[in-house]
Amino acid sequence: MNLAEKINDEIKRAMLAKDRQKLEALRAIKAALLIAKTGKDVSSGEIPETVELQLLQRLVKQRKESAGIYQAQNRPDLAEEERFQAGIIEAFLPQQMGEDEIRAVVTKIIDDTGAQGIKDMGKVMGAASKKLAGKADNRLVSEIVKAMLQ
Repeated sequence: MNLAEKINDEIKRAMLAKDRQKLEALRAIKAALLIAKTGKDVSSGEIPETVELQLLQRLVKQRKESAGIYQAQNRPDLAEEERFQAGIIEAFLPQQMGEDEIRAVVTKIIDDTGAQGIKDMGKVMGAASKKLAGKADNRLVSEIVKAMLQ
């Protein structure tokens, strides 16, 4: 079952349960998928899994940033709504790796690429981004790579 089918099933369940908040988050995913389906990355009508992961990560990041802005503007009600939606969207992402697991992968990449210092960060980040796509937050990976190369 692909992501679009999972989302449609969850939309039906949310409608039956009359769960307005969950329904709103699911509809946002569905809308983003429909937009992506008509985009340039999709030629066969099927969205590649990598594009789906990027899309879901972008939606979660947007929700978390919005929650931070609402919190800074003293609007905890809206911030909580955004955090809830981010949680619903995150459920469709693969399990995120822990910091120790990321360090192990980055150590192996550094050994494989022969990176010596911070000047090789781009080379390491390119390999790490491909290897950890959808499994780890790029900001955390970047911080770990920077700390290990210094």
